[in-house]
Amino acid sequence: MDERNVRILQAIAELGTGSPDEISEYTDIPKSTVHYRLTKLRESGVVTDDLFDVDLEEFGLEITVITEVIAEYEEQYHEEVGEKLAAIEGVNQVYFTMGDTDFVVIAHLSGREMVHRLISDYEAIDEVVRTSSQFVVETVKNESYPLNDFELETLVETVADDE
Repeated sequence: MDERNVRILQAIAELGTGSPDEISEYTDIPKSTVHYRLTKLRESGVVTDDLFDVDLEEFGLEITVITEVIAEYEEQYHEEVGEKLAAIEGVNQVYFTMGDTDFVVIAHLSGREMVHRLISDYEAIDEVVRTSSQFVVETVKNESYPLNDFELETLVETVADDE
């Protein structure tokens, strides 16, 4: 994995396409190089399918941290604090929740230094009162396409109910 591969994968995420023409234009990497590198990324298992999903562990982001965040309550605090949490590097998902926890934050990181920086970034948010982080030991299920978790009839009923 080198800088060009990272730039190609980042372009795919930004553009929403794996088109070598568009990636080449976006990154200034020659189209033939983009095509070659995409093939190599598939062969190595970093890119897992034709939709250019990335195996984060193969990429080097093998640590998943799930953090519960307690914040000071103020009017509309969930928007302000949620945006601050979402802006932290490595944070992939932020959920405002009901109950004892205000937010659940999921981050994918490469090592101890990134984990330390993540925790420091949480602590730097004035409204954050307390955090509790857990490390994922093993991923049992990670469905990229949530519709795959439902039967066709259930999805059809859901759509019909909305009409």
